[in-house]
Amino acid sequence: MPVQDPSHRPPSAAAEANVLTDRLLTVAQAAEILGTTVRFPRRLISERRIRFVRLGRHVRIPESALTAFVEANMVEPEVRVERWGRVG
Repeated sequence: MPVQDPSHRPPSAAAEANVLTDRLLTVAQAAEILGTTVRFPRRLISERRIRFVRLGRHVRIPESALTAFVEANMVEPEVRVERWGRVG
């Protein structure tokens, strides 16, 4: 039996409705938006690091999932304080 992630929650009705109205991207479209090759979004899918929809043998990535992935992996710049005339 697979171990359930305790932070995983089933999608709400609002989230399910959003999936139906969300734009579904092909792997190639997702790669173009990310500025990568198609191998990168395919790896994200195979590692289950991004939400995706399986339509028969086709795979689509909701645009909101791509946006959420980018936002979750955003690295903010560090604020450096200048002391005694030096940075650091």
